[in-house]
Amino acid sequence: MTLEPGDVILTGTPGGVGAAQDPPLFLKDGDVVKVAIDKIGILENKVKKAAIGVEK
Repeated sequence: MTLEPGDVILTGTPGGVGAAQDPPLFLKDGDVVKVAIDKIGILENKVKKAAIGVEK
């Protein structure tokens, strides 16, 4: 499969993650999510708790 400019990759969440864990396991403030694709690069995002009452 070849990705073309403008293509979008969407993924779902398989069963057995997050709420299905015992005990439940969720992303929290300070966690880092990193995705690497060969020959393209790495996308890294730090999870940050949303401020309550702050407009976006």
